[in-house]
Amino acid sequence: MQAQIHGTTMPVLSVHLDPGESVVAEIGEFSWMTDAIQISTGLGTGMGGRSLAGALDRVAGSPQLPMSTYTAQGGPGTITFAPKVPGSILPVDVCPGAEYLVHQHGFLAGTPGIEVSTGFQRSFRAGIFAGGGFALRRLGGQGRAWAELSGQVVPHDLAAGQSLRVHPGHVGMFQASVSFQVVRVPGITNRYFGGDTHYFAELSGPGTVWLQSMPLPQLAAALVAHIPAAEDRGEPVEGGLVGGMVGDVMT
Repeated sequence: MQAQIHGTTMPVLSVHLDPGESVVAEIGEFSWMTDAIQISTGLGTGMGGRSLAGALDRVAGSPQLPMSTYTAQGGPGTITFAPKVPGSILPVDVCPGAEYLVHQHGFLAGTPGIEVSTGFQRSFRAGIFAGGGFALRRLGGQGRAWAELSGQVVPHDLAAGQSLRVHPGHVGMFQASVSFQVVRVPGITNRYFGGDTHYFAELSGPGTVWLQSMPLPQLAAALVAHIPAAEDRGEPVEGGLVGGMVGDVMT
């Protein structure tokens, strides 16, 4: 298996597979592939004999994350993945004791053996995280994973005892050795959550944190103000590609 990242601010990940080799991703997340690539879909498919459903069930209340496995059959093949918005693709090597947490939409692809589970989830009543809430995915198991972070990516190395306070949407990825909590500060207006409550993520070392400058929910919220209401365009309420995309991101 050979992987190449092409481009800069709008990169794509191309994975070249020898016959019998596989890569896994969430259902429907590939961009293009050669005719040697065959697709199978299900929970736990291609995860090195370990059940993805079992990995998710170990976290109380975790939803099952269906995955697709892309395998080269009859010859070598190539499959390509593209992030949802401009940003960066970061490869990380995962093994027991070296796990990562990434933002909800941050898992792009991985090798068989990577386990994806819910690492953190919290609901909010208002603001851009209302409805879907704020969540982090845990990347565990054994293998290589590729994460997509949006906008400019800024890494921070935290020593033991050092802390960083961040608007939750700007948390892109961090090593599992970093402790994470969401702190509530009442009485301060916040653009992410609405009302008069301010929340921030507090991350404490040791470990590395990768921050992202353009969270997907923030981008979607900014676009909403520039999209005419469906009734103003004479379309059904659910009509329009952009409107549908924004709705998907917000949820």
